[in-house]
Amino acid sequence: QVQLVESGGDLVQAGGSLTLSCAASGRTLSRNDMDWYRQALGHERELVATISGGGTTNYADSVRGRCTISRDTAKNIMYLQMNTLKPEDTAVYVCHVRIAASIDGVYDYWGRGTQVTVSS
Repeated sequence: QVQLVESGGDLVQAGGSLTLSCAASGRTLSRNDMDWYRQALGHERELVATISGGGTTNYADSVRGRCTISRDTAKNIMYLQMNTLKPEDTAVYVCHVRIAASIDGVYDYWGRGTQVTVSS
């Protein structure tokens, strides 16, 4: 039983920066990979960045070099620092974790999302 709550989305001008947060509760996720996805109008859900339990990160080509994913395992919080924002970054950003539980199988948990709007 995991709850994920995002925050930090805002309306910003192109070239600006934002830091998104994803606070998890219900279970310690220090050993789990976590992800940021985004969903823009008229587009399919896109994987933006991932971070493993060991801290290994991966980024979509569209954000590589402009975004940094990180986590505070003690606080059970994941972050996405976004710099040099572009209008194309406008989307609802959602955090995600997949948990493999014995017997019960695999569970995917999603946050409610936070809106990022980048104006030109």
